[in-house]
Amino acid sequence: MQRLLIVLGVGFLLAGLAWPWLARLGLGRLPGDIAVRHGNSAFYFPIVTCVLISVALSLLFWLINR
Repeated sequence: MQRLLIVLGVGFLLAGLAWPWLARLGLGRLPGDIAVRHGNSAFYFPIVTCVLISVALSLLFWLINR
């Protein structure tokens, strides 16, 4: 369990450091992402981005466990 938490922490750290380059990929602004702006409030839910990341991680973990 400790090893898993350490790996997840390092992964989040690397993703945070690489965020300026990852933001250029356009994730979070894909067609199908929900964005509602009304007056001074806004609601944003990147559903297509979440599905895409989920599929990519599932494929990665499948390849690692193979």
